[in-house]
Amino acid sequence: MVFTTNTVSISQGPDPRSLIQKERAESKFNPQKMQYFLEGSKERAELIKQLLQQMERDPILFTDGSYYDFTKDQLRALTATKINRISRYLEGDSIDVFNRRLSLLGVFDPAVSTRIGVNLGLFISCIRGNGTYEQLKYWALDKETATIKGIYGCFGMTELAHGSNIMGLETTATFDKANDEFIINTPHIGATKWWIGGAAHSSTHCTVYARLIVDEEDYGVKTFVVPLRDSNHDLMPGVTVGDIGAKMGRDGIDNGWIQFSSVRIPRFFMLQKFCKVSRDGEVILPPLEQLSYSALLGGRVMMVLDSYRMLARMSTIALRYAIGRRQFKGDNVDPDDEEALETQLLDYPLHQKRLLPYMAAAYVVSAGALKVERTIEETLAELDDAVDEDDDAGIMKAIDAMKSLFIDSGSLKSTCTWLAAESIDQCRQACGGHGYSAYNGFGKAYNDWVVQCTWEGDNNVLGISIGKPIVKHVIAIEDDGKVVKGSSDFLNQLKDYTGSNGSKVILNNASDISDVKKIIHAIEIAIIRLSYEAGKTVRKESFDYVGAELVNITKLKAHHYLLSEYVRRVDEFDDSELKPYLYKLAQLYGATMVLDKFAGIFLTFNVASTGAITDLAKINIPQLCKEIRPNVVAYTDSFQQSDMMINAAIGKYDGDIYENYFGLVKQQNPPKDHKAPYSAALEAMLNRPSLEQRERFEKTLEAGEILSK
Repeated sequence: MVFTTNTVSISQGPDPRSLIQKERAESKFNPQKMQYFLEGSKERAELIKQLLQQMERDPILFTDGSYYDFTKDQLRALTATKINRISRYLEGDSIDVFNRRLSLLGVFDPAVSTRIGVNLGLFISCIRGNGTYEQLKYWALDKETATIKGIYGCFGMTELAHGSNIMGLETTATFDKANDEFIINTPHIGATKWWIGGAAHSSTHCTVYARLIVDEEDYGVKTFVVPLRDSNHDLMPGVTVGDIGAKMGRDGIDNGWIQFSSVRIPRFFMLQKFCKVSRDGEVILPPLEQLSYSALLGGRVMMVLDSYRMLARMSTIALRYAIGRRQFKGDNVDPDDEEALETQLLDYPLHQKRLLPYMAAAYVVSAGALKVERTIEETLAELDDAVDEDDDAGIMKAIDAMKSLFIDSGSLKSTCTWLAAESIDQCRQACGGHGYSAYNGFGKAYNDWVVQCTWEGDNNVLGISIGKPIVKHVIAIEDDGKVVKGSSDFLNQLKDYTGSNGSKVILNNASDISDVKKIIHAIEIAIIRLSYEAGKTVRKESFDYVGAELVNITKLKAHHYLLSEYVRRVDEFDDSELKPYLYKLAQLYGATMVLDKFAGIFLTFNVASTGAITDLAKINIPQLCKEIRPNVVAYTDSFQQSDMMINAAIGKYDGDIYENYFGLVKQQNPPKDHKAPYSAALEAMLNRPSLEQRERFEKTLEAGEILSK
């Protein structure tokens, strides 16, 4: 007998719901307590839940499966409506609370999050990083920009022909001494500001990166606030903007282009925290040119945090589906039992190896995201205090911390956004044909996400810029005995592991690979030896010859940062019952995301023995997957992402993948609409008269007889 539940069935169909419920009931730990670790504290985890509940219940901010059928114009209009709505929450939120809200919003509606982030993040951060306290107060608070009111800002850095090459930007800001004004100009099409979020329709003001020209001397790229639209939202004289048109994703963002035709702004619209231009044209340059890039640091933090949440979302969808989906009969099924059910996807060892590392990565990245966020807040606060107090020693100390921060944040941004992009596609493929459906989240997630791999330019270029100072450190240690400080201080071990010590093996067997702290040490030695060899090439040629090596150094640096912070957090975590489960994920991350992916480097530089790498594939990874498998539901439930946040029919909490998927498909594509708007074309094709009829029977035998007489 078959009982009717959601839909009527004549015979017993698949029952994926019971599979996930059974595994959830057998979980060995409390997902709610695990979330306290993921979010950094119980208080923060509870705040996350409160914020998500607010947005889930909000009739305007709420998102569901209909999101996947919206057109570009519908998304633009809806995004504007949502920004209007969320501005009301901002009026009552603290900065920290609103940042948490924006982080959550970025998972289920990234266009809204980004469009707000450009204004509150990039525009205001640029002013904070480059402007005086009074300038920040004026533009952010007095003008009410910080509450999405009064004016709306955008971030005018990238240009059509230059992208991430900031020092090569060609927009000019020429000082007109007679009128105490700067003249902002776009000299040619290549200098057109491009990809500027908010420029097409939203923004009233722009922080413009332009070359400072005083008395015909070029002082390099500095920052200026330039009004784009007046209080009627009409364009200012000399300002031309346009929409850059269709993109891969994030269609809710009005990315635009801007051209300035001799636009005049007052001298005090230049941001003058470090670089100053006096009334008579005297120029004071900043102690470190890269300080003007500090606006990007907040964006990097958000991208690392976004990577954690995206890894969590994608792995949850794919793993819940892999538990509920049965496919073929694997080795765990008795071949002689005709009544035996097909094997759950997640019981196949290959499927475990494909998906579980991304779940582990979400956990590990969460720890790194929290640390880099805290470090940036502290470093920028120290820099601001030193500037306010005119403390030169404090400024230089903060600058040293900033240099280390540029390396850490840059390596994390590139590596984590790459990893999240990879996870979206791999999780999609692991869901087979159903992963290709828009209603299961992967397609839009990928199109919306991958822009993060080119924000600030291509991740490879960012990787090169991060790897370069690490190699320079190694060269300076070798030549001058320099002592490196900060998160790269392990480079000081250079002489212990190069030269005559260049063959010391760190990982010899499966036991070594099981020790996460040994893996962390092995990463350090791999970076040292790879940088040492790259340094030899640089001495003979140039840095351009070691681009690939620099990118690998950057990736390894990020993995070192992430694993080190994750292990430190686990060691200090006050819930001893959860520690074994957390360490297991660190082992899997180290084995798969580091040792397996970079096996060539670890073997080439004798960091790991061939026996260890053989054991890695044959023993460690399969055993770790087997041990983690029983608690997959608890691990993914610990992310505490609601069905709205997941927004994938096959990834819902209840695990009823077929009912949920089929229900959404019917809701969005009602079966009553079985005749298409373009049905006339199909009917004309299928019901067309015969060829003889259409030729008026002029070529028939009968016609031939008549016409031949």
